[in-house]
Amino acid sequence: MRLATAANEAYTASLAVSELLGCKQCGGGRGQDEELGIRIPRPLGHGPSRFIPEKEILQVGSEDAQMHTLFADSFAALGRLDNITLVMVFHPQYLESFLKTQHYLLQMDGPLPLHYRHYIGIMAAARHQCSYLVNLHVNDFLHVGGDPKWLNGLENAPQKLQNLGELNKVLAHRPWLITKEHIEGLLKAEEHSWSLAELVHAVVLLTHYHSLASFTFGCGISPEIHCDGGHTFRPPSVSNYCFCDITNGNHSVDEMQVNSAGNVSKIHQVQRDTSPQNLYIQQVSDSFFEVEALMEKMRQLQECRDEEEASQEEMASRFEIEKRESMFVFSSDDEEATPARDVSRHFEDTSYGYKDFSRHGMHVPTFRVQDYCWEDHGYSLVNRLYPDVGQLIDEKFHIAYNLTYNTMAMHKDVDTSMLRRAIWNYIHCMFGIRYDDYDYGEINQLLDRSFKVYIKTVVCTPEKVTKRMYDSFWRQFKHSEKVHVNLLLIEARMQAELLYALRAITRYMT
Repeated sequence: MRLATAANEAYTASLAVSELLGCKQCGGGRGQDEELGIRIPRPLGHGPSRFIPEKEILQVGSEDAQMHTLFADSFAALGRLDNITLVMVFHPQYLESFLKTQHYLLQMDGPLPLHYRHYIGIMAAARHQCSYLVNLHVNDFLHVGGDPKWLNGLENAPQKLQNLGELNKVLAHRPWLITKEHIEGLLKAEEHSWSLAELVHAVVLLTHYHSLASFTFGCGISPEIHCDGGHTFRPPSVSNYCFCDITNGNHSVDEMQVNSAGNVSKIHQVQRDTSPQNLYIQQVSDSFFEVEALMEKMRQLQECRDEEEASQEEMASRFEIEKRESMFVFSSDDEEATPARDVSRHFEDTSYGYKDFSRHGMHVPTFRVQDYCWEDHGYSLVNRLYPDVGQLIDEKFHIAYNLTYNTMAMHKDVDTSMLRRAIWNYIHCMFGIRYDDYDYGEINQLLDRSFKVYIKTVVCTPEKVTKRMYDSFWRQFKHSEKVHVNLLLIEARMQAELLYALRAITRYMT
C-alpha cells in the first residue's frame, strides 16, 4: 500500500510540475517569455556514485528480478532507496544480508531506543567526516522523535551518549588501544551507566557505521538529492531552458553556461582526454598485462604451497615484516583534513585520528586470532547479549569473504580465494591481527602498492579517498569487481573493530 501511495504521489507531483513548467519542446502550456522566478532543485552529478557510470548501475538494477524485490522491501521499510543500496546492487546476495542486518539494528526490538540508535550512527559517521551518513541519520533521528537540541552538538546530548564518545573515537581510529577500563568506565557511570546489552548494541552500531563510511567514500557515493551537497538550483529566470532538460540529462555543468542576461546557452563540451591515441593504447596494454601478471603470481604461489610449507617461525617473521611495511604505505595526497563544523559538532577531540599500529616506538602486543576470534568468542558473546544479531553479522561476514563469480577482469573460471584472503588478512594485519596459519609473504606478491594505498586509505582514513585512487588500482577490472573489493574491506574492518571491543568486554566480564 505504501509503495502504491508513493507512486501515485510521485505521478501527481510530476503532472503538476509539468503543467507549471511546460514548454513548446515538451508540449507544456508555459510560454517561453513567462518569468516565474521559481527555484528548481536539480541533482549535482550523475547517479549514485561519482566513480561509477550511472548507466552501469541502472543496467544491473533493471535486469535482475531479485533486485526488484529487494528494492521494494527496502523502500517499504525506509521510505527511500538510498545511493548506497543502489551501488550495492552489483552484489544482490550481499545486499540482501546487509539490508536485513541494518534493518534489525535500527528498527527491530533491541536494548537501545530508536532515537539512540540513529544518534549513535551520526556519532560514528561523523568521526570520518561522512556528511552523507550524518545527513541520512539526522533525518531518521528526527523522524523517530529525537530531540532536535541534541543535533546542536554532542555536548547537548545526554551524558550517557557523551560518555560513549571516547569509545567511538578509539574504535574508529586506533581500536588496538581499547582496554577493559574503557568498558568499565561505561558500565559503572552511576546514573549514566550502560548495561552490557546496551553496550554491545552500541558497539555493533559504531562498527557498522565506521565501516559504512569506508564504503561511502570508497565507492564515491553521491549525496542524496534532498541532502546538502546533493542538489543545486538553476537561475530563477531562464527562458531557453526547460524542466524537460533536467529529465533528459541536459543539465551538465560542462554543457550549459549562464550568460550575463541570465539565460542558459549550450557550449561545446570540454574534451577531457587530450592524450595522444598511442598513450591511451599504452595505458590499456599496461593494465592488461597487470591482470596477466597477477594471474601468473597466483599460479606460482599455489605451486609453492603444494611444494613446501613455511615454518611457524618464518610465518611469524613475515607477519612482523608486513605489519612494519604497512606503516609506510600512504598516499601522496595524505594531509590533515579539518572537519566541517556541521559534522565535527557530533564528536569531541577532532584532532584524534588514525596512527599506525607500531609507529613512534609504541609496542602493542599482536592480536592472535587463535587466542580470540569471531567464530569461537565474539559471535557467542554478541548473540548472548543481543540475540540474533550475532547470526546476522556472521552471515554477512561469510557472504563478503566467500563471495565470488570466479572471474578476474576478462578471465573466467578463476579461483579467487587466494586473492580474497590476502586482502582480508592485509586489513587485519594493519590492525595488528595475526593468523598463525597464513603466510604473509603472499600479500606482497598479490597486492601492488597502488592497491595497498587504496586499501589503507579506505579502511583507515576513508575521508581522504579520491577518484584517482579508485581508478589507479586494478585498471582492467570491472566496477562491479571494485565494489566487491570494497565489501571485503568494510567487513574485514568491522570484524577487526569488533574483535578488539568484544575482547575488552570479555576481559571485563572475567
